[in-house]
Amino acid sequence: MEQLVDDPLTPANLARKESFGSPTRPLISSPYRAGRRFIFHYTRTLECNDSKAQSLTYSGNGTGTDTYSGTGIVSSNNILTTMVTENNGKHEGDLVRLKCSVQNYDWGRTGHESLVAKMFSSNCDGQIDETEHYAELWMGTHASGPSYVVGEKGIEDLSLKSWILKNPQVLGDVVVDKWGVDLPFMFKVLSVARALSIQAHPDKELAGFLHMLKPNVYKDANHKPEMVVALTEFEALCGFISFKELEAVLESVPEIKEVIGTAYAGQVLPVNEHEKEEKQTQFLQSIFIKLMSAESKVVSAAVTKLISRLTMENETRKLTSKEELALKLENEHPHDIGVIASFFFNHVRLNPGEALHISPNEPHAYLGGECVECMATSDNVVRAGLTPKNRDVKILCSMLTYKQGSPEILKGVPVNEYTKRYNPPFDEFEVEQCVLDQGASVIFPAVPGPSIFLVLSGQGFMYTPSSTTAAAAPLSSPSLSPPSSSSSASSSPLSSPSSSSSSSLSDDMVRGGDVLFAPANTEVHVSTESALHLYRAGVNHLTFLKT
Repeated sequence: MEQLVDDPLTPANLARKESFGSPTRPLISSPYRAGRRFIFHYTRTLECNDSKAQSLTYSGNGTGTDTYSGTGIVSSNNILTTMVTENNGKHEGDLVRLKCSVQNYDWGRTGHESLVAKMFSSNCDGQIDETEHYAELWMGTHASGPSYVVGEKGIEDLSLKSWILKNPQVLGDVVVDKWGVDLPFMFKVLSVARALSIQAHPDKELAGFLHMLKPNVYKDANHKPEMVVALTEFEALCGFISFKELEAVLESVPEIKEVIGTAYAGQVLPVNEHEKEEKQTQFLQSIFIKLMSAESKVVSAAVTKLISRLTMENETRKLTSKEELALKLENEHPHDIGVIASFFFNHVRLNPGEALHISPNEPHAYLGGECVECMATSDNVVRAGLTPKNRDVKILCSMLTYKQGSPEILKGVPVNEYTKRYNPPFDEFEVEQCVLDQGASVIFPAVPGPSIFLVLSGQGFMYTPSSTTAAAAPLSSPSLSPPSSSSSASSSPLSSPSSSSSSSLSDDMVRGGDVLFAPANTEVHVSTESALHLYRAGVNHLTFLKT
């Protein structure tokens, strides 16, 4: 790989840059505008006298033509920054295998009880420790849990982030223009054994401030909208209950009044409809802040009294689901304010195949089950309960929207017989679920942005046609393809950035635990040996309509 260094835009330097090859269009057009992006192409001829040259396209007497492409940007001080990368048929249009990172948080399921453990073991050929908690499998570029591309002989020698920086064309022009040279989404598998913290994720403005203020706690400056798609029955707390429900809770859970005081709980609200909604939001905010800011000894006494009362009443009546949840949470997090605060939130139960999306500045806590999760590339979490980790109660209480009502549950929109799509109201991502019967096949048409494929279970083949070079239509959807026993004959095999294009058929084979990166504008074919269950995460297809 050749790299053009940063130089002032002088005629001499520009001439020197152009001497690298023959651009199909000028590198720079005057006047130079800060932030202007451009693409250039040129070719060079080199002697085919070493092993590297053997992978090039030969022409004539032992010489080869190597095609290069690159992107550049003019910075505010009129400095040209460009990078030239090889494009010799190994990157663009190929699927790339990834090795992924695991997070061993203490709320995760242990050993073989954890789907994350089994996926990680298959993905990285590792042993499962039956005493270890396996909470999350991370797929993406975030520094706290990076994925690595698989090189020759299965060696992971380069992070996905580093590989993308060297090959920005794999993101597509729209993604690079909107988010820069990085993957805009993260993909995860979660195995939840016990409740996660009561938390919220900051919007972009707050994330930038928190990252500047506490970079060791808030690792990046990005927002973190997210969506979970349930693999098993999945429970969560999400958003505040309606005002009518809140009034009932204040009457049926007297321990809340003991913490916040009867003066707060007994506030009289206006009847005027024009003022009513605003005053209800202010009332909710005031009592929630009072609750979450209470002294620990007051909270401990109230939780003890609540649990004692519910335990006695459980002998004479059936407890509500919220009351049963309070008992469970107290067992997991004794004397925690989150036990009482849980009554303020919607208790959501997802069936397998249902999805829940969560916007920035909205409170939530995952309680149990397994899911795939997609989000903007961030790991920012503001916590205030049900956790031994750092709590920022004041920040959380000040950042919440205090929106009330039940959250939206997504069922997925069918796009063909085997595939359905989950579309949250966020630009960075969407998720598709594909369940193929034995012998079936499907085509995921090329899209203008990158994708990550996760094979959840089963065995089959994934490959890309060698003729896939054109950009895709923005609204393309997965389409069906009849089964074929010889489908790999007209395809480009599953590859790593350093693998040869003459890979064997086995390189196409995928099984549960495999994770694959698909560059922008890449058509992906999937066929099965047995039933195959997979997920695709990618940029929200509606984003491409806005460009």
